[in-house]
Amino acid sequence: MSISHIVRLSDSPLVEEVKHGRTERAATTIRPAECCWHLVLIRYNGGAELRIVGPLTIATPLSYPEGAELLWIKFRLGAFMPRLPLKSFLDTEKSLPDATSQSFWLDGSTWQYPSYENADTFVEWLVRKEILVSDPVVKAALQGQPQEVADRTLRHRFLRATGLTQKQIQQFQRAQLAWTLLQQGVSILDTVEEAGYFDQPHLTRALKHWLGHTPAQIVRMEKTAVIL
Repeated sequence: MSISHIVRLSDSPLVEEVKHGRTERAATTIRPAECCWHLVLIRYNGGAELRIVGPLTIATPLSYPEGAELLWIKFRLGAFMPRLPLKSFLDTEKSLPDATSQSFWLDGSTWQYPSYENADTFVEWLVRKEILVSDPVVKAALQGQPQEVADRTLRHRFLRATGLTQKQIQQFQRAQLAWTLLQQGVSILDTVEEAGYFDQPHLTRALKHWLGHTPAQIVRMEKTAVIL
């Protein structure tokens, strides 16, 4: 393992999980696409940097150094900062300006860097200050509930609250389902059918795009993991 970490669910309805870890050695890996955005705190060589990591629409290589301490706050779909549009963070990440060695600037105020222990309290304060909000229409649509809004309006709200279209999110979630099925030992051809792909080439293109690996590569990785 290049990164050791611990992860927990959050008490906040706007946060999916909080993760804390450390890079044990320098390495390069494939970072899969990700519909959710993150706040990532990086401590390295005595310094600290808080980044907004936006939604990723394609798997990309990721390199990291040895000895970095990392905190990830992963937000649920539909949670967003109105004054920091997610579309401007699509497929990229940006650092928030430092105020001191232990604080940063956000929305015209200074904030203490969050920690693994107080991340929920940090998020609660963002909500209280109305810096972080959630779109109930987007949340309901993601749960499959019919919405009495025009398609154009729904599309606009998805783009505002997630930076993505609903179709992009569905494509990513289908790729995740296919990965899970392959991990569980379902054959590639059965995965095509169960995940709703047209054929095996369609599945291969989707997994390569969203997750960075072909179905055959995923199967080999799982077999290797079982042997180890």
